[in-house]
Amino acid sequence: MIFLIFFESLTLINCAKRGILTGGLKDTIPPVLISANPPINNLNFNSEKITLNFNEYIELKDINEQLIISPPLERKDYKIIPENTVTKKVEIEINNQLRKNSTFTFNFGSSIVDYNEGNPLPFFNYTFSTGDYLDSLKISGFVKDAYEIDSLNFVSIHLYPIDSVFNDSTIYNQKPFYVGNTLDSIYFELNSLAPGKYEFIAIKDKSKNYYFDQSFDKIGFFENPIEIPKDTFFLPVLFKEITNFQWGRAKIINDHHIEFPYYGELGDKRVRIVNKFEKGTKSFFTKDREKDTLHFWFTPQKKLDSVITEVELKDSTTVVILKPFKLEKDSLVLKIFPSNGSKIDFLDTLKIKSNIPISEVNEDLIQIFDIDTLQIPFSTKIDKNLDFVYLNFEKLPNDLYQIQILPNAINDFLGSTNDTIFHKINTTKTEDYGKLFLNIKRENYQNKYILELINGKGELIRRIQNNLENFYTMEYLPPGEYQIRIIKDANGNGRWDTGDYLKKIQPEEVQYLKAPINVRSNWELNETIEI
Repeated sequence: MIFLIFFESLTLINCAKRGILTGGLKDTIPPVLISANPPINNLNFNSEKITLNFNEYIELKDINEQLIISPPLERKDYKIIPENTVTKKVEIEINNQLRKNSTFTFNFGSSIVDYNEGNPLPFFNYTFSTGDYLDSLKISGFVKDAYEIDSLNFVSIHLYPIDSVFNDSTIYNQKPFYVGNTLDSIYFELNSLAPGKYEFIAIKDKSKNYYFDQSFDKIGFFENPIEIPKDTFFLPVLFKEITNFQWGRAKIINDHHIEFPYYGELGDKRVRIVNKFEKGTKSFFTKDREKDTLHFWFTPQKKLDSVITEVELKDSTTVVILKPFKLEKDSLVLKIFPSNGSKIDFLDTLKIKSNIPISEVNEDLIQIFDIDTLQIPFSTKIDKNLDFVYLNFEKLPNDLYQIQILPNAINDFLGSTNDTIFHKINTTKTEDYGKLFLNIKRENYQNKYILELINGKGELIRRIQNNLENFYTMEYLPPGEYQIRIIKDANGNGRWDTGDYLKKIQPEEVQYLKAPINVRSNWELNETIEI
């Protein structure tokens, strides 16, 4: 009997192992709209509420970003219910009278997802007309950045009817008649459009206000209006305009330093100090390398109640009176690049950065030794912006260099000097680098161009400008992935020039090699690029 009980127990255990429940297949089906009141594509729409019923529980995800209404409506003109709870029913309340004889589209993007698995109902649209017909034309296309290789997303597409009231300032102060969005892709599609001529604008709308904010937004446009249904597919290129120039709020930093922030391109605009400083005062301006700021430096004043300045605007000057407030103390700080413990490439220059303008360098108080403690000849140069000292010396492969900078070697314009600085840097073996040979084919493009090599972080590594040659050698490249960027330098000024909407100027064309280049150690690579 005991044996039979033990045998039956084993049988039950084995049966249990075979019968493990898996929970069934995962739900991958998006929600389904089962009814709409009024129905989709309703004509002569005059309802105050739209009700959308779905076959399962849903939630609205990122509705404020995903929902695109065309023509645009103010937030006060409608309300989505609910926004943050699980439901099978979505309601749209219409709070104000809609434009007559117009086709409206509520594009929910990918915001409608089922509650259990998060499966989205992609690009769900609810369309109706306040007139007796429904516009049915559409346009589509892709967007790209004029300069960067990375794709843009959430780009707004705006259409403005070309009529008697349209002008070049319309995109700054009026909402578009039709609007679409690429959402999280680079593809756009606008549906339910009426035939006609339109101004086509693509905007990276940071403020999400449907206006072109020149200081923040990237824009893409075409020189001529588009015509629907004649034109249906578009490839706008977006760029950031040079911001219209204006001065920021100037500030007295301390008794020898004033900052003048600005927006846009400084150009030849200047600041004039009206004050009569103490006799023998030295003063000058420098430009910040990291932010748009002009620095005014002067020898310390015993009494600094206020500073009167005149700043140049576009066509005039204005007086700005500055008063001291929470003055900051500073002292000379030097930083060496590359930083401590890092390697230096053969083509790089050792740099010493100063937070206060440098007035002189005493080379007798600087020494550079190689790995065998032999002293290395060098030369120094102070940058014209007075914030860098360059140490130039011949570097050999697989070597160690020790730099010793004694006090009084580097002096700022206030008379302060450095403490003793020791710094070590290494060079690598030549076989640790790769070499790139580039052959440029340009049968249909004979003008000058700029060739740039960019690493995986988007940093500029090498640059060749205003050259008509078709073959280049790039040596001492660290291993890694690189991109080749070609700028068609139309005006030959040696730099990429952006566009201007009001002047109807497109940005200079930029071309990337289709695939990244993989540079390996001790390897030579040949690449051919056709412009």
